[in-house]
Amino acid sequence: YAESHDQAIVGDKTLAFWLMDAEMYTGMSIFASPTPSLCVDRGLALHKMIRILVSGLGGEGYLNFMGNEFGHPEWIDFPRPENGWSHHHCRRRWDLAEDDLLRYKFFQSFDELMNACENRFNWLGSEHQFVTVKNSGDKVIVFERGELLFVFNFHPCNSYSDYQLGMSWNEPMRCVLDSDEARFGGQCRLEAGHANPFWPLHGVDGRPHSVKMYLPARTVQVLAKDRLLQGGVRVYVSQEFLLEHGLVSAEVEVCMQVWQEGQQVLLPPAKLSDGCLRLESFDASFKLQGPEGRELRCSASKDGLFRAYFPGDYTVSGIGYLRNGPPMAAQQEPEVPEGEGEAEPEAPEDREVPEAVEVEGEAAEAPEREVPEAVEAEGKAGETCAPSISPDSAIVGA
Repeated sequence: YAESHDQAIVGDKTLAFWLMDAEMYTGMSIFASPTPSLCVDRGLALHKMIRILVSGLGGEGYLNFMGNEFGHPEWIDFPRPENGWSHHHCRRRWDLAEDDLLRYKFFQSFDELMNACENRFNWLGSEHQFVTVKNSGDKVIVFERGELLFVFNFHPCNSYSDYQLGMSWNEPMRCVLDSDEARFGGQCRLEAGHANPFWPLHGVDGRPHSVKMYLPARTVQVLAKDRLLQGGVRVYVSQEFLLEHGLVSAEVEVCMQVWQEGQQVLLPPAKLSDGCLRLESFDASFKLQGPEGRELRCSASKDGLFRAYFPGDYTVSGIGYLRNGPPMAAQQEPEVPEGEGEAEPEAPEDREVPEAVEVEGEAAEAPEREVPEAVEAEGKAGETCAPSISPDSAIVGA
């Protein structure tokens, strides 16, 4: 995690508060301060980089403490005798991220895209992890995780052009996540090149191949294999989702959200083609509806729209969420021929008794697993000798 439970409880500061402190009360308004102060610009950039660095190298999971996704400024303080049983800080200000005039929305937008990127490329579940560059002077960190290349430049003022980075893949790479984008509150120094791949070069830094990139100060870029981004977006509707709403795929319509004259609008509804939405685009935002315009909402978004941020296969599943990958094949049970009942269980096969083996010229009979016969003990015949178990041995066995 980038921020622990203790940091958000009274007595410590949240990660965003450590980075920006009092500026979080005075410098977060886009209306009052169109150009962010140096403190806010630094805090916003580092907050994004710290979160994705932890997600990329932290292990097999990522923990987000509530409010950290949008840089909550204050702590949580539950009612107690020391604060006079006050409820003033016993809450999270979710409204901050929903206000278009505040910069908190940039924190949340990046967190949403970061998690969508992991959902699409699944780096947390990958065993491949290799740190290529750890340059303290340049303040550059580069590592491979799964099928992605993570590139960080933590330097406060130095930007690097044609910075050569080693990697293991001999194929073009393309940027899928850039912390400097305008939707994340960045300075838009890289958006012009997002449509073009980085071609592989000769090996460097002990890796068989490499790429050359422009690394602006305090930014992170995530590169994916270009072949994974081909074919556009394909969205399927699962039978589970259809059964939830009592529909068949022929009754489902899709309304695409597009930009027209600087505004996002919904296009007229259209039928799905063979139960699938196919788009030759990098991402997609859409609404599903049933007969007579009945809305089939996405349960994971506030506006009810489904969003796919990267090319690939997705499935509308469950009660209304977008799962990565095509529909899972239904498990078919073997058919029983008509007129035949259930097959009787087969009798277990008898275990073969090991044959006698010779030990130093004498034939040794294989041990039997039957109940021991009566043996003579202390001159008495006909009694079965039961093994004695002491309490100590019983404890050790347990």
